[in-house]
Amino acid sequence: MPEPKVWRAARPHVLRVARGVKPGIARATRAVKPGAARVAQVVKPGVVRVTSAVTARSSQLTRNTKKLTTLQFTAGAATLGLVFSAGAVAAAGPWDSSGQRTAERDWAASRAGQGGADHGRDSGTAAGAPKPAPSAPSVLAGLGGTTGAGSAPESAALAAALDPFLSSAVLGPRRAAAVVDVETGEQLYGRNADDALTPASTTKIATAAAVLSAVGPDHRIETRTVLAPDSAEVVLVGGGDPTVTAHKDTGGYASLRTLADETAAALDKRHLNEITLAYDVSLYEGPEQHTIGKNGNLALVVPLMADEARLDNSSSGDSPRGDDPAADATARFADLLEERGVKVTTEGSAEAPKKAEELAAVSSPPLSTLVERMLTNSDNDIAEALARQVALATGEQPSFEGGAAAIKKELKKLEVPLDGVEFADGSGLSRGNRLTPALLATLLAKSAAASHPELRPVLTGLPVAGFTGTLRSRYPSDATGTGIVRAKTGTLSNVNTLAGTVVDADGRLLAFAFLATETDMANTDLAKKALTDATSTLATCGCR
Repeated sequence: MPEPKVWRAARPHVLRVARGVKPGIARATRAVKPGAARVAQVVKPGVVRVTSAVTARSSQLTRNTKKLTTLQFTAGAATLGLVFSAGAVAAAGPWDSSGQRTAERDWAASRAGQGGADHGRDSGTAAGAPKPAPSAPSVLAGLGGTTGAGSAPESAALAAALDPFLSSAVLGPRRAAAVVDVETGEQLYGRNADDALTPASTTKIATAAAVLSAVGPDHRIETRTVLAPDSAEVVLVGGGDPTVTAHKDTGGYASLRTLADETAAALDKRHLNEITLAYDVSLYEGPEQHTIGKNGNLALVVPLMADEARLDNSSSGDSPRGDDPAADATARFADLLEERGVKVTTEGSAEAPKKAEELAAVSSPPLSTLVERMLTNSDNDIAEALARQVALATGEQPSFEGGAAAIKKELKKLEVPLDGVEFADGSGLSRGNRLTPALLATLLAKSAAASHPELRPVLTGLPVAGFTGTLRSRYPSDATGTGIVRAKTGTLSNVNTLAGTVVDADGRLLAFAFLATETDMANTDLAKKALTDATSTLATCGCR
């Protein structure tokens, strides 16, 4: 097959890494060789075996790496020693559509026997579908000291490495940072780490942790049709899943077409071929419009929509949105029913009767998948929907205000530092959010803890530097952080933030959070580069 462009760009860097592998990394690789061998037994034939890749010649590395179905590398596998070397690069891919390594997924699925390939998205949407493969817990199971990773970096050495970047004038006068050792939870570096600043989209890390804690990674959100008693009145009931799709290619998400198939079949059994159709959006309360106003980054926040109310074929990023997402989804659903032989007269919004009979339902992928998509693509629609799921689970009002209160309430249960912390939404679009680097870094570290396996999608959903999501173009191919850093970005006018994980030169997994909130607009690109360079420095730092 032709050599992909991304590999042509990355190959010189990979080969340099292969030639420069340190003896310490080789020792770490030997220490985890049994675990690597077990992974090698279950990964797909196209994936290079870890045990042979570490010692392969550079020419063999090039040939084998071309076999990857996609070239998206990660150093997130602590079970394999958290080692980034030529062998780890070759074994890291391929990736599935949600950003998780296929090798990790298949290994975990074979060990746990729970099915759910591609994080459960291809296992169907019917009730009782298999749970998603618990890949992330297996990936990080080795953090207890059996990975061969070196000791944690020293605080003074970290400060010497990071201060030149985090002291840069391009960041503006207000900046704060924290670096935490993931294995121990100890803060190794702090620069105003307890200052609560505007976090922008790194807020989504907190939203993700809160919803996974409150509802659980296996929870699915239903969209239903019900029939009013003794009538031909059908109501389309929104459950809060913004990823319901009307496209033929569902990508594993809940399908409006499937719901139409099943609804039409249920109506046929009742000898109903002519109905009225209304829609129920009573699940949410409060304003539908975010305080930022009409914006292509976020649709009106309602519990019923199709394809995030996008008016183009996009699935992420800025896009024109419909003015009435629920009515638009209902109109599309009516068309689908008509195509299936049901004559439909559409009505407006109406709350479904309590004694209504359910006709059909489709379910979202598990929350683990929604969380990963939210983090990888910085999806604001999913973020606000998940904030309301936290509110519903904790007894708060499912609104912007209630969701914000619910997130903080749930994080308190996780015993993370909340002094000065305030939430105003779930997406980070609001400037009313105030988070500390200490909170973000602690949440990331806690998401790797054996005591909190439910939080693992917080880590697996983070974009990979240079390859996925919002970090795809952030790191150049020759940057030392490329493929090693996994992080959530945050950008508003004058605000630049970055929080995630990185493996240092000794194989130690570190969590970091860098916030700069009064950056001159003219320095935005330079500020982003300063934060990017700081993470790359962590990747090359032995710092002892």
